[in-house]
Amino acid sequence: MKRRIILPLIVIALALPAWSGCQTLKEIANLRNVDFSLDRLTDIDLAGVRLDAVRSYRDLSAGDLFKLTTAAARRDLPLRFNLHVAALNPESNKVAARLVRMDWTLFLEERETISGVFNQEQVLNPGQLVDIPVSIDLELMSFFDKNARDIVELVLSLSGEGGSAKNIRLQAIPVIDTVLGPIRYPDPIVIVNREVG
Repeated sequence: MKRRIILPLIVIALALPAWSGCQTLKEIANLRNVDFSLDRLTDIDLAGVRLDAVRSYRDLSAGDLFKLTTAAARRDLPLRFNLHVAALNPESNKVAARLVRMDWTLFLEERETISGVFNQEQVLNPGQLVDIPVSIDLELMSFFDKNARDIVELVLSLSGEGGSAKNIRLQAIPVIDTVLGPIRYPDPIVIVNREVG
């Protein structure tokens, strides 16, 4: 934890009852110890074509191919999916971490794409794996100048269904609830940095 986070909290804690300051520092420390990892992608929709069960470009129907090639020609290939982040608060932590908000930015193949906010409260109890579903909605043609086939293969690789591995990274600024009220981290942390596919 960076010194600029610790020092103000110590000063505040000294002005409050000892239990309050200790609890605050524990909650913040616990969130820093939570292990975040990419779990899976679900509900994958590319320009109105569902790709959850598709393993390769050859599996697409004639109708799906027509939709995708037409959308690519119009340079309009919206991609929607849920990115599931698994959060594990180590069993060695004695108190739960309460995540109340998370500002995030998605990187695909080291390219920054979109940003958003996850604002569903999640209680991260010690030793319990918690699913954090982040809804993603982006226009792929704004970031990747490829044809319909290449785009489909990129998406299938990201989903783990086929193709070569792709890099996906999620940077986030968490906000946790403490006895002092919500505290926002001053700098982004990398919660997902992993090759998938």
